[in-house]
Order: sequence, then C-alpha cells, then structure tokens
Amino acid sequence: MITRRGFLRFMGASFLSAVSLSAYAVGIEPMLLTHVKRYALTPPHWPAGLKLRVVALADIHACRPWMTPERIASLAAEANALQPDLIVLLGDFPAGTRLISDWVEASEWAPALSGLKAPLGVWSILGNHDWWQDRAAQAAGAGPTISRKALEAVGIPVLENDVVRLEKDGHGFWLAGLADQLALRPGQAWGRTGFKGLDDLDGTLAKVSDSAPVILLAHEPDIFPKVPWRVSLTLSGHTHGGQVRLFGYSPVVPSRFGNRYAYGHVVEQDRNLIVSGGLGFSIMPVRFGMRPEILQIDLGSV
Repeated sequence: MITRRGFLRFMGASFLSAVSLSAYAVGIEPMLLTHVKRYALTPPHWPAGLKLRVVALADIHACRPWMTPERIASLAAEANALQPDLIVLLGDFPAGTRLISDWVEASEWAPALSGLKAPLGVWSILGNHDWWQDRAAQAAGAGPTISRKALEAVGIPVLENDVVRLEKDGHGFWLAGLADQLALRPGQAWGRTGFKGLDDLDGTLAKVSDSAPVILLAHEPDIFPKVPWRVSLTLSGHTHGGQVRLFGYSPVVPSRFGNRYAYGHVVEQDRNLIVSGGLGFSIMPVRFGMRPEILQIDLGSV
C-alpha cells in the first residue's frame, strides 16, 4: 500500500513533470533550430533525366517573440543553403494566435523573405490566415490580400488558381497554385453561414497546356482526394503536423480527414502528397514532438 508520503512524492513528481513538459512545448521546441526534413522520390510520369530540388517553407506565422523578422531572414538563409532549384512558400504568413507579445506586420515579414533565391524562382500560395486576418478582403469576398500585395512587392509571385511553366535541363514542368480552400470566414456581417473556399482545381489544371508533369501547391491537404493522377506531386501545409505529435499520431489536426493527411509523405492510388509540419503555430503557441521544419524534396533522384 502506498503511504501518504509516497503519494505526495508521486504527485509532486507528476506536477513537476507536467510543468517541465509544458515549458518545453511552449518555450523551447518552437524555438529549436529548424529541422530539414528530406524526401527523395520519383513520382508518376516524371521525366527521366529531370532531377529537381524543391525547398518548401510553410506556415511561418510571423509574431513576436517566436517568429521575428530576424528569425524569418535566418530561415531564408537556411533555405538558400540547401541549394534548391526552386523555392515554394505554402501560405499562412501572419500570426495564427493572439497569445503573442507583439504582431509582426507584412511590411516586416515580407522583406525578411526577400532574401530567398533559387535559379527557377521563389513562388508562393496563400493560406487561410492570409485571408482571415485581412478584414477588407473578408468584407469584399475577394483579394488581393495584404499578404499577396506584400509578397509581390518584394518580388515573390503568388499563384491563386494559376500555373507557370518552368524548365530545367531541357525538361519542362508546371507549377500550379490553388487559392485557399477556407478563404472566407462565416459571419453575419459578411452574410456567410459557412466557410467559402476560392480554390478552383479543375480551372487551374485546365491552364496546363501540355503533357509535362505538374507540381500542385495547395495550402490545405484536404483537396488531395480530388487531385487527379495527372498531378505528379501535391505539396501542402496548414496542419503543422498537429503541433503535438507522438508515435506518429496527432491528437488534434485541423483537417476533416484527421490523421490521414496530418503530416509527411502520403501515397494513395499512386498519387503523392507531402504535408509539411511547418515553422510556426496557430491557436496555441505549442509544439511537442513536431519541430519547426523546412522541406527539401529531391525529385527524380530515386
């Protein structure tokens, strides 16, 4: 039988462990050196001889004290050091929580990203928070959003239901970017009873005018069941890997599919999806078992 003293010791140790884990999840893991998550694959109908390195940054969620302009600039330098052919930004640039010490405005975070460099360019899509935190865009039900204008002002094109054809070593491929699937929030002031997406998958892919492979950028991974086999690879963010992930499982995932598309490389019916764990956080300033990460994806190398 456990004694009263033993019980108190157990409760004290449990309390200290909980406090320590909470302090780590809030104060340490979000600030850890960024992890580079590497993938190497040859997706369906990828041209022989086309080796392409894509580096992706997702869910920056600029704010103080965790994601300052200085830290964002250092992330840009880390991305450049990976020697990518192409850099893509997967959306959600503003803070996703009010539990911060100060806001970082678009006039600060966008210049911090301007140092990104790659031979085939730096391209971006927008996420839900790029829309949700822009009251004018919400009221109008249309952009351009503050995030889009800030990115384009520093020379980073934004793809919203649009495509661009790129080429390396004599091989062409398409980069397609969807508008956000949760862009417009419900609200009486705007006369909307539910979320409204602005994404147009079919219309976007209709702009692809030849048989070259397609890389699709879609902030939320929930679109993936609708993505045709014609698309070689879909890249998404949004979930942050659940922010808390233990033994390959995330208790809370902002997706109607739960853990199915929470994180990592997913293959379904010979179609490929990679979901980034992202760099920042939303709702709560917590990361546990899911370090901030930059993606390095080597296509045609396997």
